[in-house]
Amino acid sequence: MERKGNLLSVRTDVRVLDATIRDGGLVNDFFFPNEFIRDLYQTNIKAGVDYMEFGYKADKSMFDPDAFGKWKFCDDEDIRAVVGENDTQLKIAVMADVGRCDYVNDIHPRDESPIDMIRVATYINTIPEALAMIEDAAKKGYETTCNIMAVSNCRESDIQFALAALTDSPVNAVYLVDSYGAMYPEEINRMAKRYLEVLEPAGKRLGIHAHNNQQCAFANTIEALSMGASYLDGTLSGMGRGAGNCALEALIGFLKNPRYQLDPLLRFIQKDILALKKAGCVWGYDIPYLLTGLLDQHPRTAIAATKAHDTNYSAFYQMLLDKD
Repeated sequence: MERKGNLLSVRTDVRVLDATIRDGGLVNDFFFPNEFIRDLYQTNIKAGVDYMEFGYKADKSMFDPDAFGKWKFCDDEDIRAVVGENDTQLKIAVMADVGRCDYVNDIHPRDESPIDMIRVATYINTIPEALAMIEDAAKKGYETTCNIMAVSNCRESDIQFALAALTDSPVNAVYLVDSYGAMYPEEINRMAKRYLEVLEPAGKRLGIHAHNNQQCAFANTIEALSMGASYLDGTLSGMGRGAGNCALEALIGFLKNPRYQLDPLLRFIQKDILALKKAGCVWGYDIPYLLTGLLDQHPRTAIAATKAHDTNYSAFYQMLLDKD
């Protein structure tokens, strides 16, 4: 499979998704100032971003609404208070986690909701339930994606089974998700080819969602793009769980389509992101995240070490090795 285009190519199939609130919400339990959300919505419109992910559709019987901000739950009325009728080119997305979303009752028909896309997040062992969620969302009129998490930990045969099952579903796109920030561009290249060999004949698109544990999120994103990925995730200033994600401003700066504009993103960062950091929100590359990425482990231990300001990196590394 050959690369699709070159550094100067403008691909009309590319769609950029801003996941700042959803992945960034894992940093601050989704307690964003209202002004931050409104500013981000207007920024994405001005920058030409295709999708804005507002957060999760989490089940309130499982997660205490008093313990999280409203973007953990993304009630239609809260989104509508920001976007109104959303008479713009920007589409609205939310994520629904398998086993953590009452999708039958909480995801309303598309013609009653401001949401355009449901992104179903699943691990490889819960693909059957993910398929049921995709079917439900599609019947309600939504665009859908399936984000298969932690694929760096999956057996190739399981990935092939999941992809084959998804080709028979109404899903629009399937995401390659490097949840642990463990993958390198060469691996992304190989896996993107494998995904596309199955997805393209069925008319499905490929997406990429990268984490920055080893500072490869941007490189991995553009590598997937070069192999044919159409849906590209990024976050402002890389804001996201642990080491964060592909920086949206870097991605927009890289893409050559003139409809994407960098300056609105820079203005948002200097006004809103810097204020969030000053208020104490912490994310981004650090040694504990590097080490969990190197060992292909979930970053929860690195998050705990970072919060505790634990700089005994050697002891932390030995602990991970013993765990591995």
